[in-house]
Amino acid sequence: MATVTIENYLKALFTLNQLNSSISLTDLSKEMKVSAPTVNNMIKKLQDKGWVEYQKYKPIKLTTEGCIQAAAIIRKHRLTEIFLVKIMGFGWEEVHDIAEQIEHIKSDMYFDRMDELLGFPKTDPHGSPIPDKTGKIAEQHFKTLAQIKPNTKVSIVALKNSSFELLDYLNKKNIKLGDSIQIISIEPFDKSCSILLNETTKMTMTQQVCTCLMVVE
Repeated sequence: MATVTIENYLKALFTLNQLNSSISLTDLSKEMKVSAPTVNNMIKKLQDKGWVEYQKYKPIKLTTEGCIQAAAIIRKHRLTEIFLVKIMGFGWEEVHDIAEQIEHIKSDMYFDRMDELLGFPKTDPHGSPIPDKTGKIAEQHFKTLAQIKPNTKVSIVALKNSSFELLDYLNKKNIKLGDSIQIISIEPFDKSCSILLNETTKMTMTQQVCTCLMVVE
């Protein structure tokens, strides 16, 4: 049975793999905020379990079984987040740390019942896909708002990251998933955007925020 630490490493590897298929010990060390020797020792343990493949000076690769194990943890985390928001009334900025604790519960029945109560949701409160029970995770082919040309109307469907700082900013601006946005103009100097939110509210949005909002036309 995987320990909490091992599960956190698997989740970190899964997350890094979504961004870049070539994962180094340095990448994992930064993600976990621990030393390279500590990471190296853990990789050996994961390799012994058959969950990663690793050779010195080469990228770390999750095996098929490693991906299944990691996706199961991601599934628990994201189901918990949507449960906390939809059923318990938490804000989307409040749920990450709580889900970090609950995701390590071993009972599959617990999370299956949670899934059923929620009506089998496909995404978490931040628009990230929830892996199914077999570990499969839906690919998302969204654009960022920063990639959209002026006068194009789009809807916000997900966030590139769910940091507290971003969520707090969106709350203050009353921006949420499902909102419509039309870019009015783009400032040539810093690429900030003048936008129309839900056809009523005009505001300026920095390029940094625009790159964090995933949208569809």
